[in-house]
Amino acid sequence: MKILHTADWHVGKVLKGRSRIDEHRAVLRELVGKAREENVDAVIVAGDVFDTSAPTPEAQSLVMPALMALREDGRDVVVLAGNHDNPQLFEVYRPVLGALGIHVVGAFRRPDQGGTLSFTARTGEPVRLAVLPFLSHRYVVRAAEVLTGTAAEHNRDYAARIGELIGALTAGFAADTVNVVTTHGTLPGGAFGGGEREAQSIFSYYFEATAFPSSTQYAALGHLHRRQQIPGPCPIWYSGSPVAVDFGEEANTPGALLVDVSPGRPAVVREMTFGQARTLRTVTGTLEQLEAMDVGDAWLKVVVEEKPRPGLADTVRELLPGALDVSLDERFRPVRSVPKASSATRSPRELFRDYLSSSGRHDDQVAGLFDRLYDEVTS
Repeated sequence: MKILHTADWHVGKVLKGRSRIDEHRAVLRELVGKAREENVDAVIVAGDVFDTSAPTPEAQSLVMPALMALREDGRDVVVLAGNHDNPQLFEVYRPVLGALGIHVVGAFRRPDQGGTLSFTARTGEPVRLAVLPFLSHRYVVRAAEVLTGTAAEHNRDYAARIGELIGALTAGFAADTVNVVTTHGTLPGGAFGGGEREAQSIFSYYFEATAFPSSTQYAALGHLHRRQQIPGPCPIWYSGSPVAVDFGEEANTPGALLVDVSPGRPAVVREMTFGQARTLRTVTGTLEQLEAMDVGDAWLKVVVEEKPRPGLADTVRELLPGALDVSLDERFRPVRSVPKASSATRSPRELFRDYLSSSGRHDDQVAGLFDRLYDEVTS
């Protein structure tokens, strides 16, 4: 059977105040075209369908028709919530889209309650697909309790819990079935794309590739925006994002993965690249040099090698209409003593780091843990 593996759509993403809804419309159209062209049997959307937990009606109006188009001709479509998605909203979608044959998983489910899907592919192979959406630290404990029916021990770490959950979801894998796992999270050694939510990607949010049993023929991951394979006991891949999310992802090649798999054999993976989204570029130079550049329709981060003067940014945008971010090269920035901003104008992250530094307790891991907690209570 053929599986189309995609993730990290981030529909609704705004880049420096510019809507990218038209780009997402074109990219999703391209994705659907690939599914038809390759005549795939199943589609896995491994999380971060939307860019925020409160997607706009416009963003939802793009995603729903795309999912229904992917479902055409009887394809099985599986969608799980990522860390940018709202798991409760996905659970609202679940019965409605389920009636159309689209499997949606927003929260952890026991294997017999939708956590492990069993179906027959259009090509006739029996399939076991274990689905684990993104789980924050506070919800991974609840998921463990759902699984065991008892209070989970708080001293067991995130990686161990994720391993237990995947173990339970894959317990029904057999030699005569196509065995696939899909989840949304961070594996050690994975190369970041640049636009991931840092607080939910580092330190204690890692889990190990060994969480996937060797009976798994393919592990379809979301969260890291760069398409890549991770070493492990089975073929483990991040599909990457079909669109560069921000300027940290200029070097990425947007696309998806086509997976050929049958019972008893490791998956054969082919990379597919997409070209409908606008490219992101960082360009540097004087006004004269910038004017001479051929940048096409790319969105630009512009670093100007000129002395500061009123209206400089406006001049750059007249020369390069795609310029979203205009800054001075550090060699031309004025050097002056700037009084520290009052606490009223500084973010909690900045204030906490100041506290750590001033008290002689600065530690990158502690700062990262603060970011994770702050993100959880404000997202």
